[in-house]
Amino acid sequence: MLQSCLAAAAPALLLLPGLLSSGFANRHVSLMRGMSLTISGLALLCSAASVAMLPMFGSVDMPLLKVSWPVRFSPGVYLDSLSAIMMLLITFIGLVIVRYSVRYLDRDETQGRFLKWILTTLGAVLLLVVSRDLIMLTASWMLTSFSLHKLLTHYPDRSWATWAARKKFLISRFGDAMLLTALGLTYACFGSVEYSEIFAGAQSVADAATAGSFWIPIIGSLYVLGAMTKSAQFPFHSWLPDTMETPTPVSALMHAGIINAGGFLVLRLSPLIASSHLALDVLALVGGFTALLGAVVMLTQTSVKRQIAYSTIAQMGFMMLQCGLGAFSAALLHIVAHSLYKAHAFLSSGSVLDVAAGQEVNGTRVNLNDRKLLALPAALILAVSIYAVVGWSFTASYLEKPGALVLGLVLSIALTQLLWSAFSAGSLRVAGWGIIAAIGVSVGYYGAYVLTDLALATSVSHLRIVPSLFDSLVTGLVAAGFVGIFLLQAATRSGSQGSLVRSLYVHAANGFYLDVPARRITAWAWGHGGPVQ
Repeated sequence: MLQSCLAAAAPALLLLPGLLSSGFANRHVSLMRGMSLTISGLALLCSAASVAMLPMFGSVDMPLLKVSWPVRFSPGVYLDSLSAIMMLLITFIGLVIVRYSVRYLDRDETQGRFLKWILTTLGAVLLLVVSRDLIMLTASWMLTSFSLHKLLTHYPDRSWATWAARKKFLISRFGDAMLLTALGLTYACFGSVEYSEIFAGAQSVADAATAGSFWIPIIGSLYVLGAMTKSAQFPFHSWLPDTMETPTPVSALMHAGIINAGGFLVLRLSPLIASSHLALDVLALVGGFTALLGAVVMLTQTSVKRQIAYSTIAQMGFMMLQCGLGAFSAALLHIVAHSLYKAHAFLSSGSVLDVAAGQEVNGTRVNLNDRKLLALPAALILAVSIYAVVGWSFTASYLEKPGALVLGLVLSIALTQLLWSAFSAGSLRVAGWGIIAAIGVSVGYYGAYVLTDLALATSVSHLRIVPSLFDSLVTGLVAAGFVGIFLLQAATRSGSQGSLVRSLYVHAANGFYLDVPARRITAWAWGHGGPVQ
């Protein structure tokens, strides 16, 4: 079919410049600049055409080659609504990053090599998205790490960039080991590496309670561990803030594209992972903790790039939490929205100082008086009301959706923060606009969620997950964590900054020292200590 050919052509186009030598790319910079813009533009057109034809012709599962040894598999194209949405997102952001890179590295002697590896990385991520079996997915996963390492070490004279790349290298190898182990167990359990056969066999094995059902929680947990390394989840998160010395286009590519690979892996394998309560509990616990950790540390960072990095860690943690709760459609919506926002944030981070210089700075500190503190209960009640009314108007069964209560709690907290800020201004006009904004945010979120849920009707697991006692405990812990962070922020805004809060600020500014083990392991692996940052 035509859409499958277009889907296969997009990664092939982007991977083609990787065959060129770095010397050739640097000697013919003008050719590389034109080739990069043309190829990334054609890849976007292929993706858009594939998405446009998907409703007319349906999903595609087309093998391009048959291999019978050493394992039986048929590499090819697997194009459904999930891979189509991700294709369009990656190629759009990729074109923006390539255009930025052409200007960003203008007159740089190594620009040709840089563009070569940018295109190769984009092609590897696209190949991962359209893969139709686990061997293709794992190979493209490892190719993505390899090409990203080339970008992180683009300037080898930057000692901290090299050090951070080495840490990322070690964490990525651990993730590769998890995926390879899971791949071997999957083949042993199901006798296949193709998605269609694995998804069909996962549910039947679990329902029949055969010997293979013992391996499903283990296999699912291994895939989750692999996804955690790519998406910078605790305890593998420290590589992301440390890679900020890399060129800005690479940072944008990591935060808006590559880091989503872990989430995509979970979404792609959701029919298998959803059959494992253990894997879902790990996702919920680790994702929730990572989201809270990233949010707290982000508030204490003085570097713009490190703030954005910890913001990404928090957002990816929340996305993993959504997957752990079974809300796979909400997770994809989160990936798309976060990617677009974070690409813009990084590519515009260099103009922050210019914007700040043009703003008038008011040196007075805002203190909330008793009247403003009374606005908090009103904001909370109104936020919950807006959430309930808007949610009910979109779908009367929203409470039956996986993770609806926890995700509703988080949305209510976010709306409370928005309304509290508006009410605290002491202006009816600002308060009115705050209410309108809260309603707009709720309507926009639920509308986008309904559309995403419809699009993914056959692409991700919609298994009705019956929570166990441990599942309920995990959900309660996650909810309590978000409430605790909200209370901490409320106490900070109210001016209640005692010695405990000041001490917490110091520890949070240092990331609670959670990166110390990773730094020591990196130093041990490479035979020397790290550079002075």
